[in-house]
Amino acid sequence: MYEWRHMTTKERAELLLARRSRKYPKHSPPHFEYNDTYCFHLCAANFEHQNIIGATPQRLEQFSRDLCGLFEEEVDSCLYAWCVLPNHWHLLAKLANFTEFLQKIGHLHGKSSFLWNQEDNLRGRKCWHGCSDRRIRGPRHFNATLNYILYNPVKHGYVKAWAQWPFSSIHEYLENFGEEQALVNFDAYPILNMGETWDKD
Repeated sequence: MYEWRHMTTKERAELLLARRSRKYPKHSPPHFEYNDTYCFHLCAANFEHQNIIGATPQRLEQFSRDLCGLFEEEVDSCLYAWCVLPNHWHLLAKLANFTEFLQKIGHLHGKSSFLWNQEDNLRGRKCWHGCSDRRIRGPRHFNATLNYILYNPVKHGYVKAWAQWPFSSIHEYLENFGEEQALVNFDAYPILNMGETWDKD
């Protein structure tokens, strides 16, 4: 796993180019605004929050690529933010066909379970505990969810700053909007009361 915080500006630029060459998502619209009723926050965890995705850095990277790759053929869908952690993942996305996308998630979970159980010599192990979804209700809900997803590695104690986590869209987000604007957005749409009142417009 690379250490973003120790990289030079040149190294970071090269890394971002490498991420694009591996077909990581072009997730960013011209601006981050909620403008569609078909926007969802999706997340799923490994069964009993076991550290299965994060067994190795290579597994984290491959699953991140596969998860984001679900959007490559989604013409009318848009991936706004994503994060993959050692035992769960989050997406904020506009989905043209919600049911079909959940089927894709189910297929990805099945494929990854088979592969990981084979690698870990644990055939029959349950790797996933479903997938939860929440429809985004308005601009405040959208922006608070975006902040929540990008800040999730810090929330769970994996890093001290959100830009240190390599398996999320934070790097493209900061590249597009700059750290100053990102912090303004973070202050304007705090995540402390997530799930209480901020998602009611």
